[in-house]
Amino acid sequence: MKPRRYSEVDVFSATAYRGNALAVVHDAEGLSTADMQQFANWTNLAETTFLLAPTDPRADYRVRIFTASEELPFAGHPTLGSVKAWLAAGGTVGPDGVIVQECVAGLITIRIAGDRFAFQAPPLTRYEPIEEARLQRVASVLGIARDDILASSWLVNGPRWMGIRLASAQQVLALRPDPSLLDDLEIGVVGPHPSGSDTQFEVRAFFGGDAVWEDPVTGSLNAGLARWMSDTGVAPPHYVASQGTVLGREGRVHIDIESDSIWVGGHVTACIEGTVRL
Repeated sequence: MKPRRYSEVDVFSATAYRGNALAVVHDAEGLSTADMQQFANWTNLAETTFLLAPTDPRADYRVRIFTASEELPFAGHPTLGSVKAWLAAGGTVGPDGVIVQECVAGLITIRIAGDRFAFQAPPLTRYEPIEEARLQRVASVLGIARDDILASSWLVNGPRWMGIRLASAQQVLALRPDPSLLDDLEIGVVGPHPSGSDTQFEVRAFFGGDAVWEDPVTGSLNAGLARWMSDTGVAPPHYVASQGTVLGREGRVHIDIESDSIWVGGHVTACIEGTVRL
């Protein structure tokens, strides 16, 4: 074990402790996959990342992303939080103004947009309607009628999201899922706020598996939702989604759709700096 730089940052909120926390271990060379997984289990956060030297010459750094129980090929809030921590530790932006992250899913382009960071969403690896039997199960988990689901789609881009669209943000906020039925499902729900609201959509994300919880703010899900809602004419090219409201958070996810690219952005706030022995 040796001391390694350690950061905790808050992603998708300009106010500390109102977004989604991320733990970041710097200079993670020498740690095994088992070491990383055990530490991520110990932090008990939605995700913990480990910064490494890149293996692809096009990348500025490499990251491995772990939940408490598994490694993810890609995730959104760990991408933005990791680049913030990397820059704070001395990383620099190239002359083109972008940063390239290497992860299991490949290369992810990140840019600084004013006082926010934004990543270019990777392609969806599964993007198709959800089978009816599974939708019936989702409705039961969410405690709603099947007819309340206006549209649905697989939105897999690392996490195995199922996108569910409801008629209103109020319906989304009123959901009280049954954790005993969630099992291994990963459900993302979205509904529009009334015209003139501060944000255009309300989003909630529910995980099953070894840990049952609601994720405060979710970059990968919002990336998939933006692709789907843009393709189906539901979302404008620029909008802000709120997430985490029910949990007392103030997550704000900024979406910019440029040509065929989806950019997912938000503020990242530093909260903790120190060292960890690993």
